[in-house]
Formats: sequence, C-alpha cells, structure tokens
Amino acid sequence: MPKVLKSVLKGAGIVIGAVLIFVVVFIGYLSITEYNPGEVEPLEIAGEGTKSLSLGESIKFISFNIGYGGLGKDADFFMDGGKNVVTGDEALVYENLGGIKKIIESSGADFALLQEVDVNSSRTFGINEAEFLTEGQSVSFAHALNYSCNYVPFPFPPIGRVNSGLLTLSASEMESAERYALPCPFSWPVRVANLKRCILVSYHDIEGTDAKLAVINLHLEAYDDGEGKTAQTKMLVEIMENEYKKGNYVVAGGDFNQSFADALELYPVQGEGYWTPGTLESDSLPEGWSFVYDLSSPTCRSLDRPLDSSDENFQYYFIDGFIVSPNVEVISVNTLDEGFIYSDHNPVTMEIKLK
Repeated sequence: MPKVLKSVLKGAGIVIGAVLIFVVVFIGYLSITEYNPGEVEPLEIAGEGTKSLSLGESIKFISFNIGYGGLGKDADFFMDGGKNVVTGDEALVYENLGGIKKIIESSGADFALLQEVDVNSSRTFGINEAEFLTEGQSVSFAHALNYSCNYVPFPFPPIGRVNSGLLTLSASEMESAERYALPCPFSWPVRVANLKRCILVSYHDIEGTDAKLAVINLHLEAYDDGEGKTAQTKMLVEIMENEYKKGNYVVAGGDFNQSFADALELYPVQGEGYWTPGTLESDSLPEGWSFVYDLSSPTCRSLDRPLDSSDENFQYYFIDGFIVSPNVEVISVNTLDEGFIYSDHNPVTMEIKLK
C-alpha cells in the first residue's frame, strides 16, 4: 500500500476516532446532567394574589400557549416542516412577549394558564419570561419545567440550552402548587435531550367551604407516535378524578396537542407532511365531566411556513381548551382570534361558577 494512502487512512481513522470519542463523551455528559424530576414535586410560589374565591361567583380563566415568545406570525419551525430553529432576535421576542402580556391583562382573567414559557433558554436569549409576564401584576404564580437540558444538540444550528415550561398566574393566593410528572414516550438516548412533560396543579381556598379549587395547567405530548398522548391523557384524567373525590372543584386547561372530535371537520389536516394531532373523544372523560371549547376560530396554526392568512388552504388546528368537573358550571367560553401575531396559538377564555 502506498505511503500516501496509508497516511490518508491513518488520518481519517484518527478523525473518526476523535469524533466517536466526542459523541460518546457528549452523550455521557447529557445523561449525567439529564433533568430527571420526581413523580410529584412541590413548586415554589412567588407573588401575591389578593382576590377571594367564593361559591356562585364568576371566575375567569385564560389558556394560552405563548410559543416562548418566538413563534409569531413570521415564524416557521423545523419540527413542523419549516426551516428555522431560532425564529427571531431578542427585540422580536420582547415585542411578542409585550403583545402576549397585553392580551392576558385585557382578558380580565383571574387565572392564566400559560404554556411554553422560557426562563433561561438560548432560543430566547436568556430572557426570564415568567418574570416579564408577572412584573407589575397582583398575582401569585408558579412555574413548572417540562423541558430542561443544558444543550440540545439538534438540528443544525442546534437548539442549545433550554429551560421552559408551564406558568400559572392567579389573582387568588395559591395555597400550594405541585408538579406531576407525566409518562415519557422516549427512551435513552433521545430522552436525555427531550421534553419531560408534566402538569402543574395549584390549590386555592374557597370562602365558606373546606373544598379547594384545583387548577391544572397542561401541555401534552406533540411529536410522538400517539402512545404518549394516550398515556398522558389517561394519567391526567386519573389525577382530576382523585381531586374531585377529595371534594375539590377541578378546572384543567391548556394545549392538549389533540383535536376535539367535532373540530376535525372544521380544521382537517390538509395532507401528508403536516403535523397531525391526536383526537380527544368525549367518552374519554368520566360521567359528568366536560370538555369546554369554542370552535369559532382555530387555536393553533402550522409552522411549516410563516403565516399566510390569505391562503384558504393554510393549515390550522383546534387543540386548546378546558376540562371541568361536574361541580363546575360553565358560563361562557371564547376562542380569542388574535391573528396569530405573537404566537402560533390563539388564547381561549372561559368563565365559570363553582356550584
């Protein structure tokens, strides 16, 4: 074998060996530092709520997946068939967050259930979005991580550091708040840099009764084969039932990443290549429980490309809403058509009474 060829092969072997060592070391690092929360963990409560809750009085909720302030009208995203990972500069993230905050404040909601709220992520330039959204507000609040990784190595350019999750804002004082881990459909090594889905349950006193209002903020699996969504929905229902059996009032809301059965005709998947949500059937809830939603506007848009509202075939979805226990009376529910300007989701509001 010629010396030149030997040198080339030796050099290539050294490079390949170095790459393999780097990959092994890097996966080992991510495995050692993997976010691995317990099944149930208490959450720190900040701020101060001043409103009292009473039976028979109106209570208003808003649920809003804010797309971490980076998925406004001009964004696309690689997981939905788009091209981009980071979808805006720091100024645009602040602009989106400012618009989102105004929507929440103008809704007059007593409770805001927010999803995809970053607190220290590369994609949102280290902005503490929970702090931004609660600043100047008379609310108590808790944040539960469902995505925490020192460095997400894919795609290219990589996502990088992520710390993101659920944020519940309450005009009433939170007595306590807990993070409940949901089943994870991913195995090692994909799992180490992936989401660890959860629900955030906060508890609130009700005047004149020993019962609590249990408020559940949720964001179920998106990019799985369907088994994850099914397992997580089943666990969600079990937790809700347990709270109701304690004598509590239960309101759950958020991004189900599943479409309500009667929404499929209004917002069908346009064809292959588009992200496809699961389906929520009414019989998946116990007797007396209700899904609460308003089909007047879609709650989510595709991120395969920037928003084009003039395109009749643009892909929309309906995957956000609420669930209430039998002792909760629904007064109204509305999907707010905000034009997907600041997020790839529209918020949903609901007004209730506790029976």
